[in-house]
Amino acid sequence: MMDHLVLMAGRLEASLAFYEALLPMLGYHKTREHVFVSRSAPAIDLKQAGDETRSYGRYAPGLNHIGFTAPDLETVERIAGAMRTLGFEVPEIQRFGGDRALFLPDPDGLRIEITAYGTGG
Repeated sequence: MMDHLVLMAGRLEASLAFYEALLPMLGYHKTREHVFVSRSAPAIDLKQAGDETRSYGRYAPGLNHIGFTAPDLETVERIAGAMRTLGFEVPEIQRFGGDRALFLPDPDGLRIEITAYGTGG
């Protein structure tokens, strides 16, 4: 069973603002300065990346995106609206057959996927 993820941020303060807004809408709560936990998913820990490291690359080796399941399309739409209202970049919700997915870029470009499965074609 996976226990936790550690995300290295290019600008920790910008990433904290993003994840502090998003993760509570996905059932997480903050337990320490930069650690978020959920009853049903791995913990997420944010840390500052080193100065001499490369930035995120969508097709580079390593993590491509993190996916979360939403119970329904209304939840995906609510999260999209809330993040947009808070000033974060929010692309259009995508359709994949009967599924609908939102891919939110974090401040470093890492995509956070939120999908409602089986929502109709």
